[in-house]
Amino acid sequence: MNDNLHRILIKGGVTSPGELKDLIAMLEQMGLTYVHFGSRQDLLFPIPENAADTLDKFSKVKTDVIEERSLQNIVSSYVSADAFDMTYWLKGSTYLYLLERFDYLPKLKINITDPKQRLVPLFSGDLNFIASESEDYWYLNVKLPHWDQSQYYPVLIYSWDIITISKAIENIYEDVSDVDELFYILNQTTKTNNKTIDKALEVPYLTFPYYEGVNRMGIDQYWLGLYWRNNKYDLGFLKEFCGFCLDNSIGKICITPWKSFIVKGIKQKSRPELERFLGKWGINIRHSQLEMNWHLPVDDKEALDLKNFLVRSFDQNDISTYGLTFGISSNPVKTSHFSSVIIQKNSMPEMVKGFEVRSTYNVLHFKGFDPNLQELITYAQDVDKIELPGLLMELSKKYFDELGQEKSIGSSNDKNPNKNSRSVHQCSSCLTIYDEVIGDETAGISAGTTFEQLPDDYKCSVCESSKANFKVAEFQFS
Repeated sequence: MNDNLHRILIKGGVTSPGELKDLIAMLEQMGLTYVHFGSRQDLLFPIPENAADTLDKFSKVKTDVIEERSLQNIVSSYVSADAFDMTYWLKGSTYLYLLERFDYLPKLKINITDPKQRLVPLFSGDLNFIASESEDYWYLNVKLPHWDQSQYYPVLIYSWDIITISKAIENIYEDVSDVDELFYILNQTTKTNNKTIDKALEVPYLTFPYYEGVNRMGIDQYWLGLYWRNNKYDLGFLKEFCGFCLDNSIGKICITPWKSFIVKGIKQKSRPELERFLGKWGINIRHSQLEMNWHLPVDDKEALDLKNFLVRSFDQNDISTYGLTFGISSNPVKTSHFSSVIIQKNSMPEMVKGFEVRSTYNVLHFKGFDPNLQELITYAQDVDKIELPGLLMELSKKYFDELGQEKSIGSSNDKNPNKNSRSVHQCSSCLTIYDEVIGDETAGISAGTTFEQLPDDYKCSVCESSKANFKVAEFQFS
């Protein structure tokens, strides 16, 4: 993502047409013509050099405009409520009430989600509140920034304690080493209505939904999903669309983490007007899934060009990617992905910087192609761009071969291990692999050198993490 972009934090990805229209007016005053949607359901935009003083006017619409990266938006699956399957007790009004109660800007990433939907990631936050089968109680999956692995809080959290717990963790998290210590401290300092966990969280495997177009919702209502190919949403279009929502008594607009937005509760009588409006703006509402299910860094032309190249290759070869999601990462150190398959651009080694060298990529996928299993598998490493389409087509076939097999969090398919695999050591920060079969040519390490034989001052060739930061991992190769 372009780190020069400013952000408007939209709590839970939910805003009203009136609020969004006011924000658009402010952005237009800066001379902007478009806005981006971010992966944490926020708005992102550049600040023109001559418009910095306009930021002060945002206070009039009670909006937080954030330049620094230390503050985070709250993610929620309110966008899925009533449009997709949902936990029986979790209503849209529950999300809205919880979001309204947050009276501070969190530094930790907070996700509030329903495990019976797939549109919004469950585990991409530092604090992941996931609805349980017990009414008004939530599992809490914790992965604080300095922890290597996520851990589950030992009790269920009551809905109306989510804010209390989140704020308490904000105050102490930097000094907490594991979830047992966290639970002990919070038990001493907060009064909450916890509940015993009767059974571990079970997240059903769900194929990724098609989230675009006009879709029926109940008897006489519809929901609309809109996707904009380059994630540059025209402010004139958005402002006029807000007017359509206000004129037709539509109360909420929801941003998804996939650079799209959904509007629910469109009455049947409003549909002809909606179709005229979309036609007037030339809006296509049936894009191919080949190009929709991608997670890209915002305002990254190189990543967008790579995606377009790969989508054209899929299309030319009649490849189906139904249910698969893809992500492109330009920063190998950032690992908070939630796509089925990840194309990771390698950083250039220091010794070749300044020379014209072709980029290389790693291809990874989550176990079972399910990001909720949180177990990344390296499929290929250090490959040229021209090799990527073939590798991804192989992966799509592998996905369909496995489709329908039982998958759930904590499950294992070790009864039939992949024979084409071996143990390697993988950097926890950027996922670079040290394979003793290959060695590390950039560091002068010859093939056949075991990890134990590496010098103590050995560092990752990509992010320069220490040898101690490498963990044993299983590497699958074709």
